[in-house]
Order: sequence, then C-alpha cells, then structure tokens
Amino acid sequence: MRRLRRTLTLLLALALTAGAVYAVTTVLQRSETLVTERCTAVVGTASFELATDQAANAALITSVAVRRGLPPRAATIALATAMQESRLRNIDYGDQAGPDSRGLFQQRPSQGWGTEAQVMDPVHASNAFYNGLVKVPDYQSMEITEAAQTVQRSAFPQAYAQHEAMGRAFASSLTGQSSAALDCTLRTADSAGNPDDVVAAMTTAFGRVSATSQGRTVRIDSGRYSRGSGAWALAQWTVANAKSLSVTQVELDGHTWNRDNHKGWQESAAAPGTLTVTVSAPRG
Repeated sequence: MRRLRRTLTLLLALALTAGAVYAVTTVLQRSETLVTERCTAVVGTASFELATDQAANAALITSVAVRRGLPPRAATIALATAMQESRLRNIDYGDQAGPDSRGLFQQRPSQGWGTEAQVMDPVHASNAFYNGLVKVPDYQSMEITEAAQTVQRSAFPQAYAQHEAMGRAFASSLTGQSSAALDCTLRTADSAGNPDDVVAAMTTAFGRVSATSQGRTVRIDSGRYSRGSGAWALAQWTVANAKSLSVTQVELDGHTWNRDNHKGWQESAAAPGTLTVTVSAPRG
C-alpha cells in the first residue's frame, strides 16, 4: 500500500509539472513579446530581412522610383546605396570623411545636394539621388558599384556590391514586379488606425491616389495604382508601413495579408482590381 501511495504521489507530481510546463509554454507562445518584428522580401529561393523602420524607408525610396516611372533597376541601385550609406536609416549625422553628410543617402549640403533640412527629407533625398542616376548613360547595364559610385563618389565604391541582392529583392517586391513577395511580421497594433492617415502617406509616397474610405477601410479601385504592378507596388508599400499606420489587413487580386496570423500573403477571395486596406479598431 505504501509503495502504491508513493507511485501515485510521483505520478501526480509529474502530471502537475507537465501541466505547468504546458501552461507556461502556451503563454509564452502567445506572448507578443516573443514576436520579432521584421520585414522579409523573397525572390525565388532567396529571402532577405530588414527591420521595420528600414523596410519603411526602402518602401519610400522605391515608391519615388515608381512614381517617376523608373525601372526596377534604379530602385535596386538606390536601395543598395542607401543601405551602405546609412543602413537605410534617416540619420542626422555624417562621418569623418563627410561631417556634414545627412539622411538616407548621406548627401552633403556643401556639395549641392540641398539644404540640411532637404537632405533629411526622404522624398527630396530619393529624388536627388535619382536625378543624378538618370544622368548616367546606360546605368541599367552597369555594375551596381559603378552606377552608384558615379552618383555618390564614395571613398569605398566597392562596398555597394554587397547589398545588391538585398536591393534587388526589395526592389522587385516594392515596385510590384514580384507580387505577394513582401511580408512583415508584426505585433498587434497598439493604437487605432486612421484611414485618412493611410491615404495621406500613400499620396506623399506615390502622388495622387484614387482612394475612398469607409469606416476602417480604404479602397483603391481606379487609377494608376489599381492594377498590375502598380497595385502590387502600393499593396506591398502598405505592408512595409503597416506598423506605423496600424494596418491590420491588405487585400488584392486573390491574396490577403493579415497582420495577426503571421503567415504572410495567403490565397483568398480578394477581388481582382481592388486594393483594400483595413486599419485597427480603437481598443476598449
């Protein structure tokens, strides 16, 4: 009898321990603190990651190229350049070689790139870079180091090449050449979204967007960004900016990106020719 009690006590202890481990594991798996926020672009079998702020800057740089009607190669060169110069962050300081360098492309006011305020404006900085790039004959067929160096005149021109694959992957998705290729893993939105803020940010990046808002939803179903690569450029730009804009869902052409399921773009019943963006609801 005593041995039976000991056995039952041991089994009960093991069961309680297993239950506690399961409960803790379940809580941890559901915990928002374990979600590593990041954005990933996939081309073929290769994938590349950026932090969410880097991805948002990459999306802005690429949207300027799309707005100007430039080829994806221009965006690839720009992204590789900005990654080398600033790690795709809009920094307000330079280095020893260029103490007045500022912004995504580390452009120097003393060398005619604009005022300090202008080079710190990502739209101005991106346009300034592209203004220099389009003056380079045959830049599309050049090695990335040569094209970037012609514009930037860096002390380390070969360094641009190491970022070419990343630049190509993000440029391909953010120009809409690759559909459903950019995913951001994000925590639950901590504030309510505003559809008007989404439209305003789209307009800053792409120019006028034919959008209508109703409740928490924005729809783009006409104009340049309602079809083909233009629609996918706008859709994947939205995913790249979902963190700051409190976007919870993006739908386009039979695909849906949902912030909460962490599964990337999934096939769905999303209508063709209509980009639908939903923002988070107020809490409580």
